[in-house]
Amino acid sequence: MGRDDRVAHDPRCAGVTINVSHTICDNDSVKSLANILSLAALAIAALAAPAVQAHDHGQGAAQHAHTHGVVALDVAVDAQTITLQLEAPLESLVGFERAPRTAAERQRVDAAVAQLRAGDRLFRLDPAARCVLKDVDLQSPAIGLGKDGKGHDPKHDHGEDSHADLDATYTFACDAAAQARFVELPLFDAFPRIRSVAGQVAAPQGQFKRTLGRTDRRLGWGR
Repeated sequence: MGRDDRVAHDPRCAGVTINVSHTICDNDSVKSLANILSLAALAIAALAAPAVQAHDHGQGAAQHAHTHGVVALDVAVDAQTITLQLEAPLESLVGFERAPRTAAERQRVDAAVAQLRAGDRLFRLDPAARCVLKDVDLQSPAIGLGKDGKGHDPKHDHGEDSHADLDATYTFACDAAAQARFVELPLFDAFPRIRSVAGQVAAPQGQFKRTLGRTDRRLGWGR
């Protein structure tokens, strides 16, 4: 029996070929080829990853575009918590998008931050859910809010046209979160520069989107 006949009847060789004239059937060769293919797959994935990340980043930017006067509000309703995530252009909250340069601007920022920390005054959840505000997290490096507590150096500002946001997360502990059907937004009264709120809700009743204006301040979901 010749070598080609042995290869044809050896079950270890099933489907493992590198061309029509050469067949690999010994275990070492099979393992070597598998390693080569694995390394090639990893290399292709590494090259593709930056493009995928760039694509995802572009999608996120499109979802929450930076527009003065327009803020985004995401609401997540879980079994015992309701979480609100607010993303707002800094200009819509304090009138500028950089570190404060004067004492008056610093006072304006401090007043806005104090209002933002009082989340239960900015967002009134459906009383049926029986919720209490438990945690507030504010992030805006431009005005010194964040885990590192460091703001931007005014010397590094790029003028009034540079963009800066404030991200706020409010966590409410609730006795019956699933019973909630709306949240009202006195946020409009606290910050007159806000013209509209792009709301998104993920609740047991489903997912909902709605845009609110200054005369329509209730974001509702379900029935």
